[in-house]
Amino acid sequence: MDRPSFDFPPGGLNTLLERLMIRSLDRIRPAAEALRDAAFAIANLRVAAAANIASKDPMVDEDGTILASEVFGWREPNERWWERPRLALTSPLTLACRYESEPFWCNKEGLHTQQFNPHLCALDLTDFFERAMTEVAIVVPIHLPYGQIGAVSFQPVESDRTDLTQEFAEFGDLLGLLARKFVCSYVKVMDKQQWIPSDVRMSKREIECLRWAAVGKTDSEIAIILARSCATIRFHIHNAALKLNAVNRSQAVFKAGQLGYLGSVSS
Repeated sequence: MDRPSFDFPPGGLNTLLERLMIRSLDRIRPAAEALRDAAFAIANLRVAAAANIASKDPMVDEDGTILASEVFGWREPNERWWERPRLALTSPLTLACRYESEPFWCNKEGLHTQQFNPHLCALDLTDFFERAMTEVAIVVPIHLPYGQIGAVSFQPVESDRTDLTQEFAEFGDLLGLLARKFVCSYVKVMDKQQWIPSDVRMSKREIECLRWAAVGKTDSEIAIILARSCATIRFHIHNAALKLNAVNRSQAVFKAGQLGYLGSVSS
């Protein structure tokens, strides 16, 4: 049976996106409710949202209330996915988010994307339900500044739905837009820690040295590659560390990578 088309609220997409925009702590819960209601109206889907898949801390409102249970409705003991700290390390959903930046849908038969991604083909999907805590989901990876990854999964309300081909084709991009607006604005309001200096300006030579260091080259090896002295290489890496407020070479490489200066490094 064909699903009914989704009708935007009065004011269209811009109005919906405005409801999802979090500009202050008191707007977190209304924005979460707007995402919940939109997902249900679009394709009868439930929302599971995480601002940081590497963190055990769930998303909360201004009072510290967990959104997953109180807004998105995951209340049953076997549904409380945020209480499983190893989920981010074992779930095929979160593993896929580390290799994919666009929405995809998945079930035990495979991971389905708009464009082929060879990295996803190698992911282990055995015991899918036990590891993913769902039979099927549309997943939106959200790659944030400093290497943080958020994710929102949209799962059917009906337990017998195991194929989301039609829903993904029709609404995948829209769900991706809504999820990103919600999570990105949440992170900006909640994350007050600034451990990377603002307006970091690296020189071409500093970036070259850090890029080679990132693939495991020593100062001596980098000196040979760039035809410079070891002292010069150490000078550039030291300057880069100062700019990044890093305590050593390893942290300088890490922070430069988080800011995107190193790109996708390979040996």
